[in-house]
Amino acid sequence: MSRVRPRTVVLAAVALAVLAVAGGFAFFALNGGDAPAPARVPTSVGAVAATPDGTYAIARGDDSYAGYRVDERYLGVGVRTAVGRTGLLAGSASVRRGRIVTARFAARLLGSLHSDQDGRDRALQARGLETARFPSARFALTGPVALSARPVGARGRLELHGASAPVAVRVSAARLAGGDLVLVGRAPVAFADFAIAPPSVAGLVTVRDHGTLEFRLRLAHRR
Repeated sequence: MSRVRPRTVVLAAVALAVLAVAGGFAFFALNGGDAPAPARVPTSVGAVAATPDGTYAIARGDDSYAGYRVDERYLGVGVRTAVGRTGLLAGSASVRRGRIVTARFAARLLGSLHSDQDGRDRALQARGLETARFPSARFALTGPVALSARPVGARGRLELHGASAPVAVRVSAARLAGGDLVLVGRAPVAFADFAIAPPSVAGLVTVRDHGTLEFRLRLAHRR
């Protein structure tokens, strides 16, 4: 009877472990819910360009979020879109003559960035976004942008994963009854700009090297 070499046993065990992990990710792909649709700007109660001047800060409640949208490829399964969002936000914007002239926002990621899979959220603490090391993200507008119900271009700077890089945002706005301002937008994000290594499981489960930043912000008029 031929002897099984210890090295062969070790390699077989590693292969089984990899397949088990990949199989677990495939289970997520097959059993997770559909990705939520991107937010749309609500119907405005008045001309958004006529928004009163002043400072608008993140309103209390669960109407605001920021997060990611990225495609995950599962070998033999296909591509699935993953969406994660956090509602722990802070910040404000200054409006002058129908334009946002300054804006700064921060988002808490660690412990509050949630998708439809707890396993994915836990994995991002140590891989990809590494939220355990970089628990928050920040955005600052770098030039004025007109308030418009239709998407318009804006420029900003995003701090993410310990790095900072410019981003191009498409943003639209609406005024709600009571005077609150809603901003809805998205921006493409190349992971390399923020030194983010796309998570991968032995090439069987891979994440695209780019994604989308998404946000819906409800801002209350402070003064």
